Amino acid sequence: MRICIIAEGSYPYITGGVSSWIHSLMTSMPEHEFVIYTIGAQEKQRGQYKYKLPPNVVEVKETFLDAVLDEPGGSRNDVRLTVAEKSSFRSLLSGDGEVDWEGIFTLLRSDRFEVASEFLMSKDYFDILVELCSAKYSQIPFTEMVWMVRSMMLPLFQAVRQDIPEADLYHSVSTGYAGVVGALAKHLYGKPYLLTEHGIYSREREEEIIKADWVKGYFKDLWIEYFYRLSGCAYDYTDRVVTLFNRNREIEMELGCDPDKIEIIPNGVNDQDYADVAQMPPKEETKIRIGAIVRIVPIKDIKTMIHSFALVKMQVPNAELYIMGPAEENDEYYEECLQLVESLQVEDIIFTGSVRIKDYLGRMDLMLLSSVSEGMPLAVMEAMASARPVVTTDVGSCRELLFGRDDGLGPAGIVVPVMHYDQMAGAVVRLCMSRALREQMGRNGLERIRLHYTHRKFIDSYKRLYASFEEVRPWRA
Repeated sequence: MRICIIAEGSYPYITGGVSSWIHSLMTSMPEHEFVIYTIGAQEKQRGQYKYKLPPNVVEVKETFLDAVLDEPGGSRNDVRLTVAEKSSFRSLLSGDGEVDWEGIFTLLRSDRFEVASEFLMSKDYFDILVELCSAKYSQIPFTEMVWMVRSMMLPLFQAVRQDIPEADLYHSVSTGYAGVVGALAKHLYGKPYLLTEHGIYSREREEEIIKADWVKGYFKDLWIEYFYRLSGCAYDYTDRVVTLFNRNREIEMELGCDPDKIEIIPNGVNDQDYADVAQMPPKEETKIRIGAIVRIVPIKDIKTMIHSFALVKMQVPNAELYIMGPAEENDEYYEECLQLVESLQVEDIIFTGSVRIKDYLGRMDLMLLSSVSEGMPLAVMEAMASARPVVTTDVGSCRELLFGRDDGLGPAGIVVPVMHYDQMAGAVVRLCMSRALREQMGRNGLERIRLHYTHRKFIDSYKRLYASFEEVRPWRA
């Protein structure tokens, strides 16, 4: 079976939970061929893989959303739209009623224009914008609306107008642009489309846009609604939706996904891979080492972690914080974190960069996660498999991982509110002060991994799911 994995902003350019999940899935299924359709943000990422591709990856299709900016200017601006095409495009921009994605796909892949600018400079396109502004945004300068909508449409053009490799099954690991490509593949080839949601993409984009400086206040709702419509496209076209835990399922249903499509398959780790580190550091150790397996990006909220550790140091002067993960994904944010460390004059924060995590886990006393959004974080599961207690923010499945769902096991850590660095510090100090508590929570976490979250269960579930699509008869649009 040939399976096309559609990934946005992750594999194979960026390490982390979703990328590791994709890599693990493919390497555990040598009986299948995989095609990677990867959507990156910037052309400079081309070929810059952070993973050695498994031998059963037979093709990589690289698409970069910024490539459309380098397109030459169009030679024509007389592109005419039919009444149906105008209606389809209007449904995407206005947010009123159902979006006609079949019409959008046909329009944006039309051979009546060679580059995006030929469509975006057409009179019919401008007429739609004028109508939209008059109806919903009459107080906003029209020129600002033109450029804002253009910035929304260009990445969609780039994603939709690419050639999509043929496969027996299309499997996107998020909604967003990856979800639209999965829906388009089903539209073009009639093959089944499977969606796995680790986090809720549209909710994550909403959080980012609310905080973003580059989006003016009166355009934030426009952007947020747009990303929810992209997710709706994936929900409408997919044959099955896999999510990782029950709260995600509830959110997907709230967003309009058919509940009959949804099933829960948790992620898993191989506890035997961590057997050699699943013991606490020797009692004679004088340092208390706190670890964080994390990319240095805003959604992981490293600044809250730093503020928290500054408070911890006041009560636990022998504490050290090891922030283990790559910083090159967002150089500006990394520099801001370094400046914060300097301004707080807090010592013993070590940014290790990308490391072999298991080389460090055995030295850690407890682990820390300060994210503002997560799905089922691999970092927390790795910590639990290593019998280390974890302090996390109340995001994604962290509460379910650490407290369980009536499984008879005790807590494997402490959950605190997002961005409350004082409460995070209090939880860390509590664990620092009690080796017995750290050991008990660590044991609880390891037992919960063995009971519910093994790698074997995760892979077997996907093998069964893939097998259910093998006999699906194709059709073409």
